[in-house]
Amino acid sequence: MASSDPATIKKTLQHHFGAYLGDDVLQECIQLCKMYNVTGEDLFFTYESLVYGRGGARQVTPDNVAEIKQKLQRDLEKQKRQLAKSNRPMLPMRNLNGLMKSGGNADLLNRLGASSKIKVESPSIGIPSAGESSRPIYRNSSVQFTRLDAQRSSEQPQKYRYMYEKISERSEVLDDRIEDIAQILKNHYGIADFGDPAASTEEDVVVVGRITMDSESASAESAKLNEASLTLESSRMMGSGVRVPLKFDPDVRIRQAVRGTGGLGLFPGAIVALRGKNGGGGWFNATEILSLPPLPPRERPGPSKSEGGFNMHAACGPFTTDSDLQFKPWRAVVQKINADQPDVVLLLGPFLDCNHPSLKYGDIDAPLPVIFQQTFIEPLRDYLDSKPGALVLIVPSVRDLLNDHAVFPQAEFGSSLFNDPRIVLLPNPCRFAVNDVSFAVTSVDVLFHLRKEEFVKRATEVESIGPEGEEIAVDPMANLCRHILQKRSFYPLFPTPTDLAHEVNLDITHSDFLKIPEQPDVLIMPSRLRQFTKVIEGTVAANPSFATKGTYLSLSFSGDRPQSGVKVEAEISRLDA
Repeated sequence: MASSDPATIKKTLQHHFGAYLGDDVLQECIQLCKMYNVTGEDLFFTYESLVYGRGGARQVTPDNVAEIKQKLQRDLEKQKRQLAKSNRPMLPMRNLNGLMKSGGNADLLNRLGASSKIKVESPSIGIPSAGESSRPIYRNSSVQFTRLDAQRSSEQPQKYRYMYEKISERSEVLDDRIEDIAQILKNHYGIADFGDPAASTEEDVVVVGRITMDSESASAESAKLNEASLTLESSRMMGSGVRVPLKFDPDVRIRQAVRGTGGLGLFPGAIVALRGKNGGGGWFNATEILSLPPLPPRERPGPSKSEGGFNMHAACGPFTTDSDLQFKPWRAVVQKINADQPDVVLLLGPFLDCNHPSLKYGDIDAPLPVIFQQTFIEPLRDYLDSKPGALVLIVPSVRDLLNDHAVFPQAEFGSSLFNDPRIVLLPNPCRFAVNDVSFAVTSVDVLFHLRKEEFVKRATEVESIGPEGEEIAVDPMANLCRHILQKRSFYPLFPTPTDLAHEVNLDITHSDFLKIPEQPDVLIMPSRLRQFTKVIEGTVAANPSFATKGTYLSLSFSGDRPQSGVKVEAEISRLDA
């Protein structure tokens, strides 16, 4: 709050105005500060904004004081209208330009008031309390929302140590990933023991390891995986962690692949199971590829009955073009939401993009929390007021300026930005259920990263899976989505592509939060690749693209749950121009 002591106000005014403020108008300025509850510093910034373009600061006249009063009155009336619209407690009236210049972030946050104050904490991943994964955290007459990603629910929130991780910690996590997949394969195929790809044998063995690129090729920034640069890295328990050159037999087969895929997509980080042998030539020769089994279906609580139908709109940032900060695509999203009245609105960041030129270089007139609240939260609250029972879900991006965590996996936005139980904050990636329809969502462009790095090895299919006579999606986009599901990870690549590493900031030690343990009904992954919706072995996979490209995802669930599973209708729709 501004001080009401005349002596303090006088001292502040004289400090900022200096010789420009005569005694004839000093008392009037003191009265304005008391009347409009502003500091002498804010009054000075208001005066500066009025005389900007007239040659800068100059002697303050009674006419100038009248202008300042009119400006303060207009700002006060504008704030009253906004606060009446959002039905929130009134914040102390301040000139935003003054806020940006008057004392750094701590002072700025204090001036924003308690309702929008950002709490600066040590970064951590938000983990639900024990049992949260099985109970709804939001429910009304039409929508029940439940979080499904309550891993390590009995532990305390895990601290981020990005770029301060120990090499031993990273290697243990990578080894655990290989061994987890090995156990799944062992149970599925009935394998007694796995071999070491670096050990010479006379008989064929089954080995499990991570696809990597040989060191010479990996050193070239533009190098891409190919058959000549393939190596296989085993875990330390199964093969001392060594990398062995990998070659495929000309008649290589692939067992239990999805019918029609005709081979296997390989990329750095892909975990594969191969049958073959190392005959002592310094490489492992693979004669058969063992496909990973499909994800297990989700165990649904209680009897298999409908929780009720719902409609959902999903839109992905960025929500304004690089040429301006007018947020025209976002206004088109709001217009579509208000017109269609969906039960659930899913929004994926970035909201305030760190790559936007105006934000990158500070060419803005208001604090970022204010821009976020006025641009995004207030229209969403207006919609929720007009649609009782509706729900908004918000997933951040690693490019969001207002998120404390710029690494992936990423924690949700801080709850101190706003407080409304109808707006649920989710991490990136996240898994949740709406009316018992399960979703897996991430804002990272994993499809583009996979497409850029993928090398397809053709092979003869053996014991193919998939319903006879039914059309199966086996195009390149469908196979990219299939990688996510088969590898059971929101980001199965490792390492990230060198030229795209800044888009992910992958935190290896928190890879558990990237796991997909069960088959989702809907998988949403926005990408710069062409937008699509596809059905992948019972999962509706969708790339809604970005709001700046004029598209969004429309989902509908009737509430029917046939014997074959959940039936969700999905389509890519256009935003109104």
